[in-house]
This record gives sequence, C-alpha cells and structure tokens, in this order.
Amino acid sequence: MNALAVVLALGIATTTADRPNVLFIAVDDLNHWVGYLGRNPQTITPNIDKLAARGVRFTRSYCAAPVCNPSRAALLSGLRPATTGVYDNNNDWRPAISPEITLPTTFRKAGYFVCGAGKIYHEAYSRPSEWDDYLKGVGKDPQPTGDTGVGGIKFAPLDCRDEDLREWKIAQYGIDQLGRKHDKPFFLAVGMHKPHMPWNVPRKYYDMHPLDSIQLPPHRDDDLEDVPPAGVQMAGPKGDHRQILESGRWKEAVQGYLAAISYCDAMLGRLMDAFDRSAYRDNTVVVFWGDHGWHLGEKQHWRKFALWEEATRAPLIWIVPGVTRPNTVCDRTVDFMSIYPTLTDVCGLPTPSHVEGQSIRKLLQDPASPWEQPALTTYRFKNHAVRSEGWRYIRYANGDEELYDERADPYEWTNLADDAKHLAIKAELAKSLPTKDHAAVNVVAAKKKAN
Repeated sequence: MNALAVVLALGIATTTADRPNVLFIAVDDLNHWVGYLGRNPQTITPNIDKLAARGVRFTRSYCAAPVCNPSRAALLSGLRPATTGVYDNNNDWRPAISPEITLPTTFRKAGYFVCGAGKIYHEAYSRPSEWDDYLKGVGKDPQPTGDTGVGGIKFAPLDCRDEDLREWKIAQYGIDQLGRKHDKPFFLAVGMHKPHMPWNVPRKYYDMHPLDSIQLPPHRDDDLEDVPPAGVQMAGPKGDHRQILESGRWKEAVQGYLAAISYCDAMLGRLMDAFDRSAYRDNTVVVFWGDHGWHLGEKQHWRKFALWEEATRAPLIWIVPGVTRPNTVCDRTVDFMSIYPTLTDVCGLPTPSHVEGQSIRKLLQDPASPWEQPALTTYRFKNHAVRSEGWRYIRYANGDEELYDERADPYEWTNLADDAKHLAIKAELAKSLPTKDHAAVNVVAAKKKAN
C-alpha cells in the first residue's frame, strides 16, 4: 500500500500534499439501465461496468430530486430541496445557495485546483466564480434531418462521427486535465449530457441495439388503477405515453435511449483510458453518479418528474485508494446527499456544518456495515418518497400515499398504502420525511420540460 493509500485508510490527511485528487463524473438522465445493475439486459455499458468493478458499486442509490436542477443543486450545496426551496428547473438556485457553502468552493478553500466541463450544475444557471477553470464553447450537437421522434420524446440516429457531438469535447477536457502536471491536488468535474434527450447519437450506437431485438420495459396496462389521484396526475398518462402508444413507436424510443447510453459509455471509456495512462491513477478518488432516473413507459409515464423507482434510482460508484476494494457491492440504501460529506471525509477535509447528508465512508470500507438511514427524494413542494432497503413510501402534498414492498414487487405494481397491516411500516418511514418544507424560490421563466 503506498503512502497516500495509508493516509486515506487512516483518515489522517493533514496537509494539501497528503490529499488525493478527485475525479467527479456526473451523467445526465442515466437511470439504472447499466449492465452491472442488471435491471435491463439489453443495455451495453462495458466501460461503466469496468469502472464499477474497480471499487464499490451501490445497488440502491437515489437522487435528492428527480429533476436536473434541484438534484444537482442539492448534491452540490449539501442542502435538500425542502431546505432551499429549489424544487424544479424554473427555480434559480443561485440566490438561495451561497457560493461559500458549495462543494467546489469547499475544495477550492482547501487548496485544490477546481475545474470542470459539461453539465455539473444545471446549465440554465451558472456561477463561474466557483471554478478556477471551466470549459466554454462546446457548441451544439448536430441535428437529424427528417424524423425526430414522437412529440416531446426525441430520438433519431445521426450520420456523423463520435467527435461531432459536444460530449467528445467534454470528455477531452477531462483527458487534457489528466495529462497535465498539477502542482496541487485537483477536483476535476466532468458532466456528460447523454443520455439526456434528444437521443441523437451516431448511427453505430443504434446499430448496437437492433430494433427487432428491442424488448419493452416490464409494465402493466392497469398499473395506475391503485395509484391515488396525485400520483396519476404526476404520471400524466394522456401526455407522452398516449402519443407513444398512438405512434406505435415505443420500441424505437427504447432503442434511442439505449443507444444514447452506449454513446455515453464510449465517452466514459475515453476518459478512463486517459485516467489509467495518467500520473494520477493511484492517488485519485473517483465518484460516478447519475443525477436521477428516467421512465420509458413504466406506470404510463415518460421522463423523470415522478417519485417511483424508475425516476429516482441512478448509478453510484466509488473508488477510494486505500479504502475501497475492487468488485465490492453495497446493497445499503443511500441517496446522493451522501456524496458531498463522503468526499470531504475521504479527502481529509472538514465537512461544513450545514451539510445535511451523511458520509458513507464506513460503507465504502465495509458494505455490510449497519446503515439505518433511508433515501429521501423530493419532487416539488411537499411531495416526498422515502426508500429503505425493503420499501418505498410516497406521500404527496395533498396527503395521498403509496407504499410498495420492493422485495416482492420491484416494479411497484401493487400499492399497499391502504392496507392496515402496514401502518407501522408507513409510520416508521414517515419519520424520515422533512419536518419543514420551504416554499419554492426564485421562479424564472419556464424552461423546456426536457431539461
């Protein structure tokens, strides 16, 4: 074990020179359709799977909010949506969250070179002052000619090269930083857009998933019959789903999402190959996370914007020299509010007192360690989901409820909330609901819903 690994294992980093680098990889709209999680056998993600095999991969990891802006604002500030009032894409988080408390600033104050590229915060609201360097001018992706998908669900192959998409430049920025000589530890953030819509990627990625082999995700036509009105409204079955059904192109949409995931995986492969060639392979903490999940027709719902498993579960992988071991699986339930305090913990930095999440360092060291804290996800004002290892409990602002036995019913087809024998389970899970819900803040002109 090298000296840095000993320092990290013992948690005794006291000087800047002792501290590891951080490679912080975010992926937009990536649900649990990755190979190592086994949720969808059609997905092809060799590079994500190889990354997962290098450290600890979590099988029950959940977002703070199933929307790009509040999910990222929560993770990077350490404050949950119910604390800040940042619930949706039309809430400008910047006036609500001081630049002095964020994750990039905490590392910058500790002497790190803090840099990034791509989508880390929601890109509608940027704050360049938090970064020493940030990639600008990535341009726009090429657009397909002719057919572009069904309504708001956008998918079509492109006749172009991998490098014609902005993702190539974002990955290249990370590659270039890894090839540089740094005179102090770095915090390098790389934010991949795909598989965010539109699912327009080079045709070869569509060819990896032939249409005649595409299987629809497990679903039931009557799935919303036991869902209360607030949940049905959130699902919006008469919107995207009805358009997809009427078009007869559900399988094509699934193909598009799978193709976009595979393109993202290829860009991650480029980045990690450069990491392995770099001087920093053995002294860098790597954390890989998706900002939330995505529905593709389950519960007659598309996109995120909901509190069920598909919208809230996303990958989480950690590699910490001297702490994690290869090929380790953790089945404990965590949410992404743990990322900020875990990074400060394993890098030997004090965790700011405002941070609401808990470090999961002990799970990185021993994935079977006791862990009683469930995951909490919030979508808009006073709508919350609590996820333990065995259950999901949803309570909406109007008091409507859903309860699912995740071990017996992993696709959440049977709502048990009205079953009296589960009152104690609901009461226990309800203890993790926020005690205060801040009103929505800083509402700006509506953004495109696909963001």
